[in-house]
Parts: sequence; structure tokens; C-alpha cells
Amino acid sequence: MTFGPNPWQQTSWDARAAGNFMCGGAGAGLIVFVAMAEASGPALTGLMLAGLALVGLGLFSVFLETGRPLRAVNVLFNPRTSWMSREAFTAALLFAVGGAIALGWTHNAWFAAALALVFVYCQARMLRAAKGIPAWREPMVVPLVVSTGLCEGGGLFLLALPLHGTGTLWLLAVFGALLVARLLVWFAYRRRLAGALARGAAVALDRAGWLLQIVGTLVPLALIALIVIGGISGDRVPLFAAIAGLMAAAAGSYLKFTLVTRAGFNQGFALTHLPVRGQAR
Repeated sequence: MTFGPNPWQQTSWDARAAGNFMCGGAGAGLIVFVAMAEASGPALTGLMLAGLALVGLGLFSVFLETGRPLRAVNVLFNPRTSWMSREAFTAALLFAVGGAIALGWTHNAWFAAALALVFVYCQARMLRAAKGIPAWREPMVVPLVVSTGLCEGGGLFLLALPLHGTGTLWLLAVFGALLVARLLVWFAYRRRLAGALARGAAVALDRAGWLLQIVGTLVPLALIALIVIGGISGDRVPLFAAIAGLMAAAAGSYLKFTLVTRAGFNQGFALTHLPVRGQAR
């Protein structure tokens, strides 16, 4: 079904659109963690380039989705009202600042982190602007997408910990706090949508939510707690931190993939008043 009184799944955004949210959010979150870790030298260069590459890959995914790719430049023409235009302009600034940091022209990664936060916020507002899709128009989708992007980025930062070795117990604690915040936001988001979703959307979101709770939150939190209290020490710390990061990032990416591709059901026709023959309006 493509239209009618019953909800139907949108077909405008597919896996390529989901790739923008998955890669772009993870890349932006990684840049934020690079700034928090105060990385320097090769670690700063490598992680910053990795974050920018993910953002670029996400934008390229959207480019592939457009029916007429040569018209993609039109996205730049309406920044006053379009969150997609604002995302594009923010990405341009992020590439410029992040590139300067990677080239060693400046070592202040906090400006790039601020732009990365704005970028992932624009992504969240793009979903929020789809008023006809209950799972997207819910206001809690904004903190859900932002917190998920930060957790994905933090997960990738920990995944690469054996390579760069710039992690600290404080940063692990921040990552754990973000996992808890994401889970609380998820519970609030799902509770507010109770009874408002099509059955297919509810089933898909609940499956992704279960994965987020167990694989993406509880297990990584347990590993982080063991590291912080000293249950895991020495050479095993980077390995177990990388496992926790991978699980948290993978679960977050799956949640966003599900949100865009499988939970994107339109509400159907909403007729608040039905005319009755023979009666005045």
C-alpha cells in the first residue's frame, strides 16, 4: 500500500538515507570525543580524519539517493527554513576546521567538536520535521539521535583505543554516563509513542530497543565498570574497552537504521470530521 486511511511505510528514505544518520552521527560523535580526550600528534590527526571521513561518507550516501544528483547543490539555497541546508553548511565548516586541525595548523579541537554537535543536531531536526511520520515527529527523537551519535562516536573512539592509547578513566566514565543518558532518552521516547505507532513500526523499534538495552548498554556498562574499579587492568584494558565501544556503537547504528528504514510509517489519512449526508456542517 502506498496511500490510504491506514499507515503505510514511507519509501522516500532508504538505507542510503539511513547511512547519513549512521555515519554522520558516528563521525560527529568521534570528533567530540577527540576533543574531550585532548588528543595530540598522530592520534589527533588520525582520529580527526576518521571522523571527517565518516561524515563525508554519510553525506555521499545521501548524494547517491537523490534522483537527480546534479541538483544536489540546491540543498544550499534555503538555509533559513531547511535543516538539510543547515546540515550542509555546518558540514562545510566542519570539514574546513577539521582539515586545519589534521594538517597541524591548529590544535584546538573544541571548535570542531562544537560544529560536530551542531551537525548531529541538524540531523535530528531533519527527522523531527517529518510531521506525517509519528516515529520521526516525536520531539524526543532529537535528544535520541544526538545522544546516539555521541555514544556511537565514543564507541568508535574506544574501538580504536589499542591504536591511539589516549583514553582515560575519566573519559570512560563520561562514555558510561552517555550510555545511561541514551537509554533513559530511549525509554522516554518509546513511552511517549505508546499507541501511536503502526504495528510494523512498533515491532521494529522494540526489536532495536531490546538490542540497545542489552548489547548496547548493559554489557558495555558492565565492562566499563570492571575497568574503572580495577577488575580489568593492564594490557587487557584497551581490548575490553574496544569491545564495549564496538557493542555500543553497533547497537546505536542499528537503532538509527531501524528508525529511518523500518519505523518510518506514515500515519495514514487523518479525518477529524466525517460529513454526514443530510446534516448541516
